[in-house]
Amino acid sequence: MTEVNANHPTGLRPCRACGAPLHRSVADLGLSPLANAYVPAERANRGEMFHPLHAYVCDACYLVQLEAFETPEAIFSDYAYFSGFSAGWLAHAEAYVAAMQARFSLGPDSKVVEVASNDGYLLQYAVARGLPALGVEPAANVAAVARARGVPTEIAFFGSKTAARLRDEGHAADLMTANNVLAHVPDIHDFVEGFRVLLKPEGVATFEFPHLLRMIEQRQFDTIYHEHFSYLSLGVVAPILEAHGLRVFDVEAWPTHGGSLRVFVCHAAATQSGTPAVARVLAEERAGGLFDPQGYAAFAEDVVAIKCATLRFLADLRLAGRTVCAYGAAAKGNTFLNYCGIGPELVRAVADRSPHKQGTRLPGSRIPVVSPEALLALRPDYLLILPWNLKDEIASEMAAIRDWGGRFVTAIPRLDAF
Repeated sequence: MTEVNANHPTGLRPCRACGAPLHRSVADLGLSPLANAYVPAERANRGEMFHPLHAYVCDACYLVQLEAFETPEAIFSDYAYFSGFSAGWLAHAEAYVAAMQARFSLGPDSKVVEVASNDGYLLQYAVARGLPALGVEPAANVAAVARARGVPTEIAFFGSKTAARLRDEGHAADLMTANNVLAHVPDIHDFVEGFRVLLKPEGVATFEFPHLLRMIEQRQFDTIYHEHFSYLSLGVVAPILEAHGLRVFDVEAWPTHGGSLRVFVCHAAATQSGTPAVARVLAEERAGGLFDPQGYAAFAEDVVAIKCATLRFLADLRLAGRTVCAYGAAAKGNTFLNYCGIGPELVRAVADRSPHKQGTRLPGSRIPVVSPEALLALRPDYLLILPWNLKDEIASEMAAIRDWGGRFVTAIPRLDAF
């Protein structure tokens, strides 16, 4: 891990959590387009904007973060990610609603609010259980899908002003949930303040986010992309919440997205009792080096090693006349492909179940996105699974490639063909 040149303007940017100047590099992934900026076929021969993709860690509060090159409005007002196309994620959401209803005795007089509710993937289960629900989603195209599912959805960016308006309109919440969105907000303090404003005095909020500890341990550098402004740990999130009168009283570890935390939060004066899990996770983070600048030292070198191994593997297959395709037109895959410099010459096509992505080209790499059925017709010798966190689900769905001797490949945390 290297120090950023003090004369470099990015190195002098203030930390979005505590305001201290950022000097310490975690990983420099070069230049990359927005990971969800899929290229329509009619624009395949036009240029696109690339931005530096460089993660830093704050020496004062240890928040790992990117500089914000685009506004949330530019990234999220029309969004290509729809949560409802992953069977595993839908099962996770359905189980969450059932567990929260039982644990916190939610009923027809309760109010459930999800921030960044996407296509109604989670709140549809709340509605089915008779729980009054409201989604808050900035992307109008995605919110339309949620409304079609019968999920009331407010099209808005969430923060203190939106929260105050919703509270005044009668939407104070018994349960608030925010899955994989805390990392997506550049003004993290205004976002968290919104939870303080909208949450009832004895209400509970849960935040799920990919755990920085798992990212560092498993070398999950492909989770770094411009839409993810921050990379989070409990030891960083808890003080941010406390600054807004909120208290972490429980935490759970989940395997989703390569290893996530679900953090349970209430008002500081609420009656919720704390659990031993909070201290246990904080101890794991300290032992993992998240609060020591040297704890990040080996990450960047291992990222380079993964790139070199993957390029060698794909180049050898190309020279041997083998066909390689990929599965999963996900943001993490776009970071991986662009950092490694992989294009259609090495990966012929990528399959995705989302019809919103099919027929486009991946940003940067310009690999064509096709349906899973169209990919099977190509009879690839190897299928590179880009969303490695879903490798078992994808290998099961695409098992037909084994009929002609095809194999599956993942590259993170190390190259593995199976």
